Amino acid sequence: MNELDSLPAGFTWGVATSSYQIEGAVAEDGRTPSIWDTFAHAPGNVDGGHTGDVACDHYHRWPEDIALMKGLGVDAYRFSIAWPRVVPDGAGAVNAAGLAFYDRLVDGLLEAGITPFPTLYHWDLPQALQDRGGWADRATAERFAEYAAATAAVLGDRITSWATLNEPMCAAWIGHIEGRHAPGVRDLAVAVPAAYHLLLAHGLGAAAVRSVAPGARVGLVNLVNPAEPATGSDADARAAERFDGHVNRWWLDPVFGRGLPADMVELYERNGARVPVRAGDLAAIAAPLDWLGVNFYNPCVLADDPDGPVPHARETGGPGERRTMLGWEIRAEGLERTLLRVHEDYAPAEILVTENGSAWADEVGPDGTVDDPGRVRYLEEHLAACGRAAAKGVPLSGYFAWSLMDNFEWAFGYDARFGLVHVDYPTQRRTVKASGRRYAAIIAAQREAARGTE
Repeated sequence: MNELDSLPAGFTWGVATSSYQIEGAVAEDGRTPSIWDTFAHAPGNVDGGHTGDVACDHYHRWPEDIALMKGLGVDAYRFSIAWPRVVPDGAGAVNAAGLAFYDRLVDGLLEAGITPFPTLYHWDLPQALQDRGGWADRATAERFAEYAAATAAVLGDRITSWATLNEPMCAAWIGHIEGRHAPGVRDLAVAVPAAYHLLLAHGLGAAAVRSVAPGARVGLVNLVNPAEPATGSDADARAAERFDGHVNRWWLDPVFGRGLPADMVELYERNGARVPVRAGDLAAIAAPLDWLGVNFYNPCVLADDPDGPVPHARETGGPGERRTMLGWEIRAEGLERTLLRVHEDYAPAEILVTENGSAWADEVGPDGTVDDPGRVRYLEEHLAACGRAAAKGVPLSGYFAWSLMDNFEWAFGYDARFGLVHVDYPTQRRTVKASGRRYAAIIAAQREAARGTE
């Protein structure tokens, strides 16, 4: 039996990108710098000194990119909207020219029969707001709600599904504890308020979108990692539990009405970080979700690290021999387990895999093609895991491959390629890889099978 046969009728097949990673045109039509512009231009922050100044030039080449999606046969395109394009100061006046880009993009997608699936925040906070305190300042969550309302008021007549935030865990912890992402802070006392205000921004933003687009289906996208102890020791078991609380439960419990995890509040406060809760906040954060997005790349194996930063758990890389070029362990069973855990623990009405993919050092061959067998295998194995999860009752309604095309991969720069489509950055030439052709074939086969059962 084909494991994908367990996926429901009407399953959404999509691809995903984000604004700073592909758009380029960082100073055109009124866009102002984001924290990632600032971070990438600071020496030593990004491999190779790369920046997103040009990236994939999607801002100018979007019709070509829509044609690529149409050729792959996808149902939906998950992209993000750049806050500093729409509200350059982070607050106040809306930039009509910046919003018009997304207006054109949405119309182009709909004309091609592709459903637009936007995310309102994928890490590119306007630098103007960072200068006023960034996510550590409660006002940033309030400004996010205003930006969300302004955007949905214009695009909400054509867009049904909205995501408020992408992976707020990364924005908070990697950006404010580890300092490997923008804004490059290493201070738990700043990180915890930032994390809390990101949760609040989700709740306020969801309400704001619904206030101007009553038919909107609003969700949140979280990176969810299964946390496994490196050994059978009690210390490693406790480390895995702390890690799970830090990267998973902190971001899921309050959204599903359970409040903030008490063990994590105690851990953060014991390490000098205050959680700035106000009356009414937790109810706002727990606004009902229409769907939950789950991003998954690899399982996490943890060892106790008492002298390391919170959560005092060190990733050991996992026992598997197969790894991507970034050293990430490849184990599709982790995606199945993650989907089951989210379903059993939180029971969202609908789950989508909103990102899943693998990085390889792809090159164009002498015949002009790009052969990427590692990504093909990764894709097949993880789609099979989706099918197994659906067969066990997970309400899985869609899958978005990360990524449509190679792009600026944050602190890794341009060498780590995740795309189904190869991008030659000097010429901006796009080439569909073997994985892109395989994904297209899977989509076509599943559609044909669905027609056969009607």
